Amino acid sequence: MSTKTKKQDQVDTLEQETNQYEIVLFNDDVNTFDFVIDSLIEVCEHTLEQAEQCTILVHYKGKCTVKTGEYNELKSRCTKLLSKGLSAEIV
Repeated sequence: MSTKTKKQDQVDTLEQETNQYEIVLFNDDVNTFDFVIDSLIEVCEHTLEQAEQCTILVHYKGKCTVKTGEYNELKSRCTKLLSKGLSAEIV
């Protein structure tokens, strides 16, 4: 593999990484574990196990990345989480 090809691969990888955003869910004292779990299953298409793990992380760590992807894909999901009364943002 030539040096030019290696450098192009690195550029392509960097471009893919920079187009990735995250929805971060934050802890609150309002919503129940079950509500957050159900919301993550519905909005982020998590499995039950994923939703439970994220909910526990949010509770104990204060926040958790619940979904990654392109901004346009995440925007509607984040809006749905916010409309359910959860605290989330895209970073």
